Amino acid sequence: MSRTALITGCSSGIGAACARRFADAGFTVFATARTVESLGDLAAIGCHTRPLDVTDAAGIERVVGEIETSHGSVEVLINNAGYGQQGAFEETSLDAFRAQLETNLIGAIALTQRVLPRMREQRRGLIFMISSMGGRISFPGGAAYHASKYALEAVSDVLRFEVARFGIDVVIVEPGLVASDYGRASLARLAGRESGVYAAFSEGLRAALARSFAGEVPGTSTPDEVAKACVDAATGESVPTRIVVGAMAEELIRLRGTLSDLGWDAMLETMYPRPEPE
Repeated sequence: MSRTALITGCSSGIGAACARRFADAGFTVFATARTVESLGDLAAIGCHTRPLDVTDAAGIERVVGEIETSHGSVEVLINNAGYGQQGAFEETSLDAFRAQLETNLIGAIALTQRVLPRMREQRRGLIFMISSMGGRISFPGGAAYHASKYALEAVSDVLRFEVARFGIDVVIVEPGLVASDYGRASLARLAGRESGVYAAFSEGLRAALARSFAGEVPGTSTPDEVAKACVDAATGESVPTRIVVGAMAEELIRLRGTLSDLGWDAMLETMYPRPEPE
């Protein structure tokens, strides 16, 4: 029997690319998204498509229970579902912070906790946590997003230690900028007022993000490059603990390690306008 892979957030971008790559590699793929209607192309290539909102406990139980009944267990879990909340810290509501954490962090925790018992019983399993270079370095306007990704990486580091002797591997995937619908959705969620001390900052942030997610920045990756890295890890002889995807991510993570906090801030000031008194 082929290995079973459960992938979240497959309506577009990295999730959809992972579903295609894993299906091509011979895995039995359960591709999920909040709306199953967005998964028609994946169903056409043989993926099992299911609706799944990772913030819905009943939905998690339904999908994982079905896989365990029909295929024994989820052998590969790819926690990809997520989005980016952007905006000045002061103008990002607490509800927006909570929603960001519920999807990007708590959803991944809940799904992982649900698949772990059967993985432990069978002494095998592979869990991909799709993080970001934004789980290692932070940029202006991304407080909620970075909070979710930094926390996801901390959780993953803890989990890796705790489940290793049950035959379960945990892989943190850290892409740089990826040109996809994900970026356009992030722009649509940008919090900020049209006037006030953060207005110019918000407009500069919007412009910087638009350039970045359009793929205009050198070193931007594609969803397929991220998906290939995941498949290579799942089918290779050894499983890495972290995968940095893209020249941009590699360089910026390296650069952050060489700069002081104030040096990093000075570098960011060449990319983003600083908020200042009117």
